[in-house]
Amino acid sequence: MLNTLLPQIIADNELHSRWLNTLSLMENTGARKISASEDPLTVTYIILKHAAEEHRHAFYLKKQLEKTGVELPTYAAEYLLAPGSSKYYLNQLDVDVCRYLKKELGLSGSELRFAAYLLVTYSIEVRADELYPIYQDALDAAGSKVNVKSIILEEEGHLEEMLNQLHKFSSDWERHANKAVEFETKLFNQWVEQLEKTLS
Repeated sequence: MLNTLLPQIIADNELHSRWLNTLSLMENTGARKISASEDPLTVTYIILKHAAEEHRHAFYLKKQLEKTGVELPTYAAEYLLAPGSSKYYLNQLDVDVCRYLKKELGLSGSELRFAAYLLVTYSIEVRADELYPIYQDALDAAGSKVNVKSIILEEEGHLEEMLNQLHKFSSDWERHANKAVEFETKLFNQWVEQLEKTLS
């Protein structure tokens, strides 16, 4: 699906700028969610690093926007693609995962926040590992000045870090992680459908 949508987006500077702004919004939402899940006393090096890198991705994508020649000052709906779905996506994933963890593992409070951080972030990193290379290939094919290679490298590192943390979290981590990926896939597909509607 994205393989057909992305060339269409990249070919139009207006659409491309809104796509970059949308990705920036999503990275920023992720960074803010990581920060919100931190325990003020026990926050680890990995969590701080991860939040900082997601914030930087949001900034980097905003900076890449300049290469389209279109200026988009904020994350207001008119400057995004599929704004409703883009804003709803991560928040809904968080809700789905929290609900699952409460029901399955009886977690609450800081334990619930940390477990949700692990599973939500893992599923998003799995997605990023797929999405950014597809986007980079489309950029290369179009001869675009925009590039996301630095994000691809960091997202690969994030996935490895999340796997290490998940191993420590639970011996049954794969079952929980697969559930999070299932929730994410459904929301991602809805997001892509909305993107398609925006473009048609």
